[in-house]
Amino acid sequence: MNLNTSGVFDRHEGLVVLVGKKTEPQTKLPKTVAEELELFQKNADLQFLHLPLKGKHFVFIKDQATDEKQRIMGHKLRGVLPKEVSSIFIDGGKSNSLLLAEGFALSCYQFLKYRKEAAKEKFALETIDFSAKIPASAMEELSATLKAVFWARDLVNEPVSGLNATQLAEAIEEKGKEAHFSVTILEKSKIEALKMGGLLAVNKGSIDPPTFTIIEYKPKKASNKKPIVLVGKGIVYDTGGLSLKPTAGSMDSMKSDMAGAAMMAGTIYAAAMMELPVHLVGLIPATDNRPGLNAYTPGDIITMYDGTTVEVLNTDAEGRMILADALAYSEKYKPELVIDAATLTGAAARAIGTRAAIMMGNADRKYFDMLSEAGMETYERMVEFPFWDDYYDDMKSKIADLNNVGNGYAGMITAGKFLEHFVKAPYIHMDIAGPAFLDRPQDYRGVGGTGTGIRLLINFLKRLA
Repeated sequence: MNLNTSGVFDRHEGLVVLVGKKTEPQTKLPKTVAEELELFQKNADLQFLHLPLKGKHFVFIKDQATDEKQRIMGHKLRGVLPKEVSSIFIDGGKSNSLLLAEGFALSCYQFLKYRKEAAKEKFALETIDFSAKIPASAMEELSATLKAVFWARDLVNEPVSGLNATQLAEAIEEKGKEAHFSVTILEKSKIEALKMGGLLAVNKGSIDPPTFTIIEYKPKKASNKKPIVLVGKGIVYDTGGLSLKPTAGSMDSMKSDMAGAAMMAGTIYAAAMMELPVHLVGLIPATDNRPGLNAYTPGDIITMYDGTTVEVLNTDAEGRMILADALAYSEKYKPELVIDAATLTGAAARAIGTRAAIMMGNADRKYFDMLSEAGMETYERMVEFPFWDDYYDDMKSKIADLNNVGNGYAGMITAGKFLEHFVKAPYIHMDIAGPAFLDRPQDYRGVGGTGTGIRLLINFLKRLA
């Protein structure tokens, strides 16, 4: 999608006028449209008006009280414009114009790869133009963010028949070549040599091999002396393994169980395109979890990468098994901070639904504050849960160092405490099970994969830099 600042409406099919208390449109309007605008301005109850006229679309939107309401207006705009409109012109102030464009553009995402009538259904929009003199850097950042979020949504929406662990790694490698960050793919033999027991155990039921993808973006003038390590759960499909998911419909969306991997790879992709001065390392352990072949079983004792032994009580608690190996591997980089993201527990989704994600950890307060502020600004909100050591006791096993499920209570926290065991650096755990994949449309987040967390982390990294 092209973002431009030209100040000229004539060649566009849609004109969006943002109406503020002290602003007037810079564009000369047809007499009838100008009269409608005057009436619109006087009507305090009316916030949005669409006027189709002679092949053009005139839309009036009043400035909203919050950033998020402005984005929602962008979503509403997408809903009223025909799919044939290929370009729009936003006549308004800088910040409100960008927020509206963000909500509008995010609402333009479509996953039509498997639709027979895709060509007829596809949005034609290619260009968003602005009257305001918006800095090129701001438009470049928005463009990069949109590309990364759309890519992450594509990954999450792709079924396992088109995206196994190897294909996920190759997709990341392709983006690395485009945006100039390094990607190293460790295949099964190397994973075996490293003795990543958790990743290998989960993979035992699959005919497809696992991968462990290492991403590094290291700009010449990085502001951090030690890297930030981002770890993403890459379960490309989850049946639950031998502990088969029991409830109706519980497997239908399990192609989305790699949304944490998409979030972290997408964040690094966006950061590289923006040339953010932050040294980042991404670790993506990936496999599917199936009950076939020599699948790992409840009762197995698994020796992890760091030598910890884990008693498997439920093979559907597989995400923490593969993340644990990656988190232990992160020590190699002596990081400033380790953040992981995973669609880890149903408990997280039940606790706060789809409108926010959960975070917890042992890192310095400043990181949590920055994440909270970034979450509120992007409206990818984070809710901090307690991380008391008492919860770790539930993860202790009578016959191994740890078990992999706890006692059934506060599952999102006990999972976090399990993972903390494997991290030596300051650590933050994000459970994105709620907002990562939506069964019903939710404003500009759409339906299906949302690409959640990328906008949040980019905002956080800009603060950190």
